[in-house]
Amino acid sequence: MFLAVIGLLTISAEYQKTFAQDNQAAEQTEAVAQAQDDVVDPFAAAPDDKPIHQQLKKLFIDGGATFMSLVLLCLILGLAIAISKIITLSIAQNNNTKLLNKIEDCLKNEGVDKAYELCRNTPGPVARIFTQGLLRVRDGQGIEKAEKSVIEYGSVEMGKLEKGLSWIGLFIGIAPQLGFMGTVLGLIQAFDAIEVAGDISPALVAGGMKVALITTVGGLVVAIILQLFYNYIISKIDTIVVNMEDSSISLVDMLVKYSK
Repeated sequence: MFLAVIGLLTISAEYQKTFAQDNQAAEQTEAVAQAQDDVVDPFAAAPDDKPIHQQLKKLFIDGGATFMSLVLLCLILGLAIAISKIITLSIAQNNNTKLLNKIEDCLKNEGVDKAYELCRNTPGPVARIFTQGLLRVRDGQGIEKAEKSVIEYGSVEMGKLEKGLSWIGLFIGIAPQLGFMGTVLGLIQAFDAIEVAGDISPALVAGGMKVALITTVGGLVVAIILQLFYNYIISKIDTIVVNMEDSSISLVDMLVKYSK
């Protein structure tokens, strides 16, 4: 009986020890799992992230309504001029080859008067240049006068295509300057806070530095956007001018050919 009691107590102690170890292992496993769940992914978006338009609104207000409004005005006016210019240039890009073929048919079969009426009723800078050259031939002023008129009026049309680009360039230059001015004012604000407090503290200069950085970024972003539109417009104008020159040379060759 004594041995049986001792054996029972030993088995009970071992069982309790094993049970305690299992519980401890389970608690450790649960703690590790909980710690893994609590790890914050730095690339994951916060559940309470604000929409992008609210973030931009906050940056606009933090940057100072005065200078940020001026920077935004530069962006709006620059984009308005750029978009209107792109639409105008897209309309000006006619099928010059098709127009030249029609003019050649008119010169071959119906004469200069019919070719002049065709160009007069066709929109676009190339058709207007052709109209001036054909007008000189129709009035009997000769091929040389027509060629000179085509060259001179080509310069006029090229000036019309480039009209308005100076305003886009102006806004490209002004926007960063407004941002830099906001930067200077933000630094002045920070130093004023330091002077009043008599101590240098990150909390004192943070507000001024934030204004300075936001206005600078805003001006640079506006300048970059408008610069992209400006370069695109310049490339379209260059393409149209090259087509104008090629078409003008082809027109003069036709006039020489069918005037004999």
